[in-house]
Amino acid sequence: MNRTISIEYPEYLANSLRLETKDFKNEIKTSSLIKLFELGRVSSGTAAKVLGISRVDFLDLLAKYNVSIFYESDLREDVINA
Repeated sequence: MNRTISIEYPEYLANSLRLETKDFKNEIKTSSLIKLFELGRVSSGTAAKVLGISRVDFLDLLAKYNVSIFYESDLREDVINA
């Protein structure tokens, strides 16, 4: 079952990003899932599925948002174990 989240925002917010309503909604959805991934709250597979894209495409999208595909804690462990 799908659910809907409503977010109130001033019109100038979408305008300041030069986005139409549909594109702004997609930006909010995408950036939210990217942040949840970055925080370790969702997997890349789950985020990709919600966005309707492949996992590889989601990982490519992370680069556009300057988000690493690696968790910081994993990197620390790798450095310690090196």
